[in-house]
Amino acid sequence: MTQTPQPQVWPTLRARDARALIAFLVEAFGFEETVVHGEGDRVDHAQLDWPPGGGIMLGSERDPGEDNPWSLPPGTFGAYVVTDDPDTLLARATAAGATVVYGLRETDYGSRDFAVRDPEGNLWSFGTYHGEPRKG
Repeated sequence: MTQTPQPQVWPTLRARDARALIAFLVEAFGFEETVVHGEGDRVDHAQLDWPPGGGIMLGSERDPGEDNPWSLPPGTFGAYVVTDDPDTLLARATAAGATVVYGLRETDYGSRDFAVRDPEGNLWSFGTYHGEPRKG
């Protein structure tokens, strides 16, 4: 049996209301909730997968301190996510309440993309640019 390779880079963010953000990311963008650990309103660790590949990890906001060196302020995350259908995704995202930063546009590097903010203030850019092939 061949296993699908797992991502080796995991963008990570914190949220004031992690459970609400997870629900939003699933509804608005189509992320898939893979696992959520934590009790009550607190999320210690969550993994959301992007169906074409890759994913993100997130958790509830935590106070900085010696026992929490991984302290990130909520709302400061930004990501570019590849999609083959930005038109449909923008309609889905705005229907779910995403705030449009800029609408659909064609870029000089061949992408059709848009950008929105989630309820926590994080910036999400979605487009058709798959990146340049690796050299060598």
